[in-house]
Amino acid sequence: MGGKKKLTIKQMARTQERKERERKERRFASATDKKSIGIVLPDLKSGKVIGELKKMKALTPYTVATRFDLRLSVAKDFLEELERRGIVEYVSGSKNLKIYKPLVSAT
Repeated sequence: MGGKKKLTIKQMARTQERKERERKERRFASATDKKSIGIVLPDLKSGKVIGELKKMKALTPYTVATRFDLRLSVAKDFLEELERRGIVEYVSGSKNLKIYKPLVSAT
């Protein structure tokens, strides 16, 4: 009747060899193609970065991450560093979300 026909022994051996070859290639490719992710904060002394921050009404890690193309964890660290330097001020928030505002007198 209908249905898939059985493969011959030679055909089964070929598919098995092909699968093993692909598995080995994937294993070697993933080991050699791994790249370390360099996490770099934007330059805090740059007038362009400070200008962008001053334009924003509220600064959250998400808005900073999307504006400067950063990870959320990096954006959180960036905002904490800006607060330490007196460029932004902590307004409110909780354990999960912190809201900052830029200081007008920051240079």
